[in-house]
Amino acid sequence: MPSDSVITEFISIVEDAREQLTYLHELGVVNVETESQQLSETIPAEPKAQVLYDQSPQPSKELSTSGLTANAAGTFPGTQPPITSRPATLFGDLAAPEPIIEKSSESFEQIWSDIGDCTRCPLHERRTNIVHTEGNRRARLMFVGEAPGADEDAQARPFVGRAGQLLTKIIEAIGFRREDVLIGNVNRCRPPGNRPPTTEEASLCKPFLLREIAAVQPEVIVVLGNTAMRNLLDIKQGITRVRGQFQNYHGVKVMPTFHPAYLLRDPSKKQETWQDLKKVRDYLETTPRREH
Repeated sequence: MPSDSVITEFISIVEDAREQLTYLHELGVVNVETESQQLSETIPAEPKAQVLYDQSPQPSKELSTSGLTANAAGTFPGTQPPITSRPATLFGDLAAPEPIIEKSSESFEQIWSDIGDCTRCPLHERRTNIVHTEGNRRARLMFVGEAPGADEDAQARPFVGRAGQLLTKIIEAIGFRREDVLIGNVNRCRPPGNRPPTTEEASLCKPFLLREIAAVQPEVIVVLGNTAMRNLLDIKQGITRVRGQFQNYHGVKVMPTFHPAYLLRDPSKKQETWQDLKKVRDYLETTPRREH
């Protein structure tokens, strides 16, 4: 017959799971009262060894504890050891490894000088202006889109059209001003008809964006839409699968979300975008500014 320590361990694990539910409730993920009641039903008020460990043949019964299961014999087949510590904040372990992107001493002007009057890809043939990254060069927060549109091409500034106006409102909604953040694109020339840049076009332009990121070292980058996300993170999943989940890019936290232009076409996605940007806001509010 297993010792009382097995029962005690099981109850401890359930209590750990209950605390985890409270943590998830604070994120708005679960209804803690409902889930907690379900957990309570898995704990006998007064465990009786002769009932829990009856050795007579019986169908196996499983007790669910939010992903941890115990059978009637009190064992935990295939489970991981119980959690012994809690994340320091809502965003997990913020004592992340040192950034892999080494800070660059380059200025934006030096990077742009290397770009020059770029003719590296066919997009130069129909552009009016090269559209460089703009904003605070000591920013903690950066936004990256895919490429300029017609208004951006005409004014030589990123995100100034209707989508840009919506982005400005989003930035203000999370407590920043446009001049507080950095705004750019993977590509700096407008593709014909506002089509997404090709893989080759993006690959020729992306290194200059990475040099800007190395120079500024923002703490969070918000990538807007599929093209920007896939080009920066080198992943194949779509934005609907990845949005709202912090990713890591060489030591920089990256939040994928919908592009403002898409929100103009489908306003129903604004609520999901707002949830994504609130995570960014909360992360920056609860994390000390990184010293460079």
